[in-house]
Amino acid sequence: MSIQMITAAEVAKRLMNKEKMFILDVRNESDYNDWKIEGEQVTSINVPYFDLLDGVEGILDRLPKDEQVLVVCAKEGSSKMVAEMLAEAGMTNVAFLQGGMKKWSEELYKVNVHEDENSKVYQFIRVGKGCISYMVISGNEALVVDPSRFIDVYQQVADEEGVKITHIVDSHLHADHISGGKKLAEQTGAPYYLMKSEGAVFDFEPLEQHEEITFENVKLQVLAVKTPGHTPGSVSFFVNDQLLFSGDTIFVGGLGRPDLGGKAREWANDLYDTVYEKVAAIADDVMVLPGHYASLDDELNEKGFIGDTLGRIRERNDMMQNKEKEEFVELVAAQTNNETPPNFEDIVAINRGEREATLDEQQELEIGPNRCALHHTHE
Repeated sequence: MSIQMITAAEVAKRLMNKEKMFILDVRNESDYNDWKIEGEQVTSINVPYFDLLDGVEGILDRLPKDEQVLVVCAKEGSSKMVAEMLAEAGMTNVAFLQGGMKKWSEELYKVNVHEDENSKVYQFIRVGKGCISYMVISGNEALVVDPSRFIDVYQQVADEEGVKITHIVDSHLHADHISGGKKLAEQTGAPYYLMKSEGAVFDFEPLEQHEEITFENVKLQVLAVKTPGHTPGSVSFFVNDQLLFSGDTIFVGGLGRPDLGGKAREWANDLYDTVYEKVAAIADDVMVLPGHYASLDDELNEKGFIGDTLGRIRERNDMMQNKEKEEFVELVAAQTNNETPPNFEDIVAINRGEREATLDEQQELEIGPNRCALHHTHE
């Protein structure tokens, strides 16, 4: 009996299209509880591989007969073996995830989020990680915002669009994933912009010296008053007074965590000023395009991308509604015992240029979900 191999790209497409999926995850229980494939139409169960070595007969009654069963493991091998065992036991619609959760962590899903006579904007959703990057195209040029380390994806899209990547920006020094900014700049020759206050030790263009970046029909404002919060050098990028690339400062369903530097109260004060002074001056109809999301079900909009107007975000987020600074800081401080992004100190050191990592090391460091948001929303 044959089994099917499903790519991470196909799983991402099904997830984004809200198609039904049944997943048998054969990793160990702690890994499953920490991080798994989730979605509105996804049903999953966890049965560790080692519990199935003597046979799969004991779980057949837990698996659907009328839909595909997708078996998932860390790197592929175990899931393929279990899928073969299920097929031998008589199941006719079984598949396994190519490359396992390691490959799932790396998949980027592209969606068009904005297009007018001046520009086109693509959002790249790293579905298995919750990270988001962007490409802004105008005329023959392109700017990449918060690039992941999978830089070939951006170059491929630029080639398809017939444009040249001429600017690369990072909203902050990322703590949960390795930036592709420096590497993409080396490959394309484009300048790489980052806040000097983030402490990178390699050559880059300090955003402190570039409060505005213009090319073709795009005016990108690095908000004149910087927007710290998640890290002291976080910024937001305001494009053509229409789109706010908010990095890790404002999410569709929450605010950026200010505790990763061990200065929760100090940075929570900065985050308050960001929300109640700087962001408060921006119009309600501006589209917020964040650097992360926490829940695809809650944050994917009806147009199929992660984003919402600033007005609707304000309405849903009680942390952005009439809070006094002292109350705000106390609420943020109460969140600081949350689990930090795995390996975040190593990832920050790599993004700062203080250490190198092999491809295998980069893959291992990035495994797991993002944990960069404080969620204080109500429906």
